[in-house]
Amino acid sequence: MVGKTLIRIEGVTKRFGQFTAVDDVNLEIEEGEFFALLGPSGCGKTTLLRMLAGLEVPSDGRILIDGEDMAGVPPNKRPVNMVFQSYAVFPHMSVADNVAYGLRMDGVAKAERAERVADALALVKLDGMEDRKPDQLSGGQRQRVALARALVKRPRVLLLDEPLSALDAKLREAMRSELAQIQDKVGVTFVMVTHDQDEALAMATRCAVMNRGLLQQVASPTDLYEYPANRFVADFIGSVNMFEGRLTVDEPDRAVITSSALPVPIYVDHGVTGATGTAVWAAIRPEKIEMLHRPDGGLPPRVAGVPEGHNVVPGRICHIAYLGSETVYDVQVDSGARIKVLRSNVARYEERGFDWEQPVWLAWHPRSPAVLLS
Repeated sequence: MVGKTLIRIEGVTKRFGQFTAVDDVNLEIEEGEFFALLGPSGCGKTTLLRMLAGLEVPSDGRILIDGEDMAGVPPNKRPVNMVFQSYAVFPHMSVADNVAYGLRMDGVAKAERAERVADALALVKLDGMEDRKPDQLSGGQRQRVALARALVKRPRVLLLDEPLSALDAKLREAMRSELAQIQDKVGVTFVMVTHDQDEALAMATRCAVMNRGLLQQVASPTDLYEYPANRFVADFIGSVNMFEGRLTVDEPDRAVITSSALPVPIYVDHGVTGATGTAVWAAIRPEKIEMLHRPDGGLPPRVAGVPEGHNVVPGRICHIAYLGSETVYDVQVDSGARIKVLRSNVARYEERGFDWEQPVWLAWHPRSPAVLLS
């Protein structure tokens, strides 16, 4: 259950010599959230996580957890625990001893220690494996040992550094669901670092997208995907077609964008709040583009709510990638630009398919483009 603000990051900057890894970040994370710090390698997300853990000290700004300033508080005194990318389980210890290690260092009595270890192993579905050594476990099981070892200490905040990156694709997908279920069950605030957009969108309640040390957008997965704040977020989150252009019309209930990449203007059914002539980007997700057969001499289809001569372009299929549940088509238009179109393969048995070099029409709804100021 999401509640009050638990973590408050105020104007935090981290410099390593002349290099600024984290640049004036302001962020609030609520109690009970599954929060993801998302971005490419070198964007500052891991440095920010390490400052939360107390493994790095901010150059400027401050970090508060539950209202307490963490300045000068060592890692072992903070109400946080961390699961490292490598899991860092002790190879010479059994599963139970690995999980109990932190409790033993804290002087927890043997009986209580055994009870809490049993509960933690049951939570991550490793009960019955107490006596095994890490080399007798799969990668997913070792990941669960590291998770149980962190949760057994009952932290207010669990920090996860690329927790699934060492797993193969199928196991990674299964563990996404398990991690989300564990977080929901224990109610601990999770803060996860990842460069994997699918991982963040699948598990997190909110995400912070970072680039070059700066926060780009903080939002729910749905809002990040549907309403990106800028070109970087639109391009980083999922696949997208980006068209550079200018506003030729911008009124409260409609806007028109012309782009050299397209033979027709892009019409949207809302204003953009930029002056006519403003440089913009129109971002259209591949699954929001409809692809239609184009017979010889056929007229362009009409899109409901769109003036004639807008949002419909002719093209020719130049590449097809079959991905099982869906197919991605690359369609080349007369300008030379390529547009990606994604179509689901569900329940299309009676439908005439599309082939290489086939002429097609591409059309999109006036709400499909996200219009981003350059």
